[in-house]
Amino acid sequence: MSQSPSTETGGARDRPPGGIEGVPLARALVVAVSGPALLAVAPASAHWLAPAAIAGLGVAACLLPRRGAKAARAAVASEAARETRFAAGTETVVDALPEPALVVDATLQLHHGNPAALRAFGTLIVGEAISLRFRAPEFLAALEEAIATEGGGKASLAENRASGLAWAVDVLPLAQAGGGAPSRFLLLFRDRTAERRIERMRTDFVANASHELRTPLSSLIGFIETLQGPARDDQAARERFLAIMREQAARMSRLIDDLLSLSQIEMKRPPAPGHTVDLVELLEDVRHLLEPVLEDSGVTAELEVEPGDYVVQGEHDELVQVFSNLIENACKYGASGERVLLSLAFEPGEPRTIRATVRDFGPGIAAEHVPRLTERFYRVNVESSRAKRGTGLGLSIVRNILLRHSARLVIWSEPGMGSAFSVLFPIRKK
Repeated sequence: MSQSPSTETGGARDRPPGGIEGVPLARALVVAVSGPALLAVAPASAHWLAPAAIAGLGVAACLLPRRGAKAARAAVASEAARETRFAAGTETVVDALPEPALVVDATLQLHHGNPAALRAFGTLIVGEAISLRFRAPEFLAALEEAIATEGGGKASLAENRASGLAWAVDVLPLAQAGGGAPSRFLLLFRDRTAERRIERMRTDFVANASHELRTPLSSLIGFIETLQGPARDDQAARERFLAIMREQAARMSRLIDDLLSLSQIEMKRPPAPGHTVDLVELLEDVRHLLEPVLEDSGVTAELEVEPGDYVVQGEHDELVQVFSNLIENACKYGASGERVLLSLAFEPGEPRTIRATVRDFGPGIAAEHVPRLTERFYRVNVESSRAKRGTGLGLSIVRNILLRHSARLVIWSEPGMGSAFSVLFPIRKK
């Protein structure tokens, strides 16, 4: 009995925290140990102490394993709760990102996708491999390589769908709640479609410009070699070849002029406020300016103007270039209709808009060509365009000038009915 206080004090100092239903583990051990001791020193009371001793041993036997199991369960539960809170915090941050983002594990199984990813890629199922959605072997291989380093990396994805979307993907390791090697990775998608389209346009432009210049240049070189060789003393051949060479040189000059004009237009700022142009006077000026072209084409130009004030903000010379190009095209490709109609009218509805139209009554253009007419170097018929001294840049120049004027070009055409090129000018409030 005299040892009980020291045993309890030592137990209080050495015991781990916790207990079962509020009973400290050391107190249960006291019951188990002191029960047999009571039997030894007080045999007269054995009839009620014996059950107490046996009960104490049973309690101790039960409490020891139950105490360890509960501590283990508590530790697991605490760790799980911490992981849950950490994952929830990570998902909150990922959901706030404006770019599409996915959280995957080392096997590329999806664990989370933010709202931007759902909008960009459609339905994504948590627990499935992202290879079921992104069927691009090179992209998946780049992801696996980046994940294997545990330090992240980069990948690129070009979707083979009608959208033609292109993505640059950053692979970023996510730290774990308890530290250690990362088991989750963030895939951050950045849209590079516009940059890729611009790069493709730049490449196509250089290729097309080189081709357009190479053809007449090759012709010039060939005729020069002929005149220096077999046709050196052939007067008739020399006259014929020199005429062709002059035409090819003029073609190169027109192309270079259009290229320079397009480059200058793209670098200019929008017209300063206060510069105004009367479209009625401008169309009259352009019609008189192009009288020789109209006569050579056998085309008459008519002007129809509905009552009203057709003054817009803009640069006079640039708008002359717009309508000169449109009327020249009408003469080149719609001459069979024998007339070109120039018209000015107000568009109904709000905001109010002025419609200036150049219409021909020629063969028209097939519907599949209309959306691409303003592309650089695009031609419905390459040979016909070159025969008519076209460079393939006229409508592209028109479009860029109109963009600077906050105006837009609308094209209508139907085979056998002719074509109409309408410029829509916004009417700014004073």
